[in-house]
Amino acid sequence: MYEQLKIEHQLCVRLYNATRLVIQNYRQFLDPLGLTYLQYLVLMVLWEHDNQPVSEIGARLLLESNTLTPLLKRMERQGLVVRTHGVADGRRTLVSLTKKGRQLEKQASEVPTCYAKQILSKLPNPGDLQQLSKTLDTLIDTLR
Repeated sequence: MYEQLKIEHQLCVRLYNATRLVIQNYRQFLDPLGLTYLQYLVLMVLWEHDNQPVSEIGARLLLESNTLTPLLKRMERQGLVVRTHGVADGRRTLVSLTKKGRQLEKQASEVPTCYAKQILSKLPNPGDLQQLSKTLDTLIDTLR
């Protein structure tokens, strides 16, 4: 077997497993709120700036419309968001928070802190997390 094909040498496997485990660990904080990880990400975008086009939400989260549209439909059925067509351009769909979606912000405000505490308590050097974030930002920018 070629050495470069061994699974332990693959960055993609580490990134995939880290992503899967991050999402899995978020469940303990998001399940009580009735949210999936992707719903949480969409809500965070809308809590920053409400009433956004679907395309802008997708750009912020690097999600394609074929992933985002069914997700937004489910969130609409749950009463978290409302989708409307733009007045000037009927093809443009805007997404806005409902009262229920806005109220979740207060409940979710502790999620990042709780998650960070959980992760930081297990790292030998808490500064590693900041360095990892910078490295991942560079990787994401490079891959774009």
